[in-house]
Amino acid sequence: MPQSHSRNSGSDDPAAVLDAMRAHWDGQAATYDQGMDRIERAFIGDGRSWVCGQARGRTLEVAVGTGRNLELYGDDVELTGVDLSPRMLQIARRRAAGMEHVAALREADAEHLPFPDGHFDTVVATLSLCSVPDVGAAVAEMRRVLRPGGRLLLLDHVRPTVAPLRWALRGLEWITARTQPGSGERFLRRPLEQVREHGFTIETSERSKAGAIERVSALKPA
Repeated sequence: MPQSHSRNSGSDDPAAVLDAMRAHWDGQAATYDQGMDRIERAFIGDGRSWVCGQARGRTLEVAVGTGRNLELYGDDVELTGVDLSPRMLQIARRRAAGMEHVAALREADAEHLPFPDGHFDTVVATLSLCSVPDVGAAVAEMRRVLRPGGRLLLLDHVRPTVAPLRWALRGLEWITARTQPGSGERFLRRPLEQVREHGFTIETSERSKAGAIERVSALKPA
């Protein structure tokens, strides 16, 4: 689930930003899967399976949303999922019923993860770093909760390599910021930059759809 940006909420108060974020995504929860089905068929392909299939051991999914990834994890995963939206989590919990590999689904903010240092073997984020308030802060938290040698797995829409598409997405971002104040969607980010800045070793970085979709596997130094 994407998370919003203070510029969209009309306030610099962190509590107000979080309130706007929850309100937006709670409101989207009931129709989120239907909308994402269409988008993912056209643009994402096997990206979710690629990410979740590499997760091992104690795994954290940041911004688990409605739980679209839950069935894609292997039996050797012990999954904890966090999300800011209670209504999104309600849907995820219904999806998780009977899934033995799902250990917990709880409310939390991507920039303030409620877990000790080095707690997880794998951290996953799919289609969510496009709209966290501070990508660097979120990546720093993911790094903190990973054990040394742990793996970070990302899937997101990013800044395209083709100029006309970049221009179109810049316009779409402008419209979205005004029509959905609380979604926080940003279409021209590239989280790989922050992953490198925080000292991860990049294993894989693959782009598709004119560079607009990227999936990343990276290791925290041992």
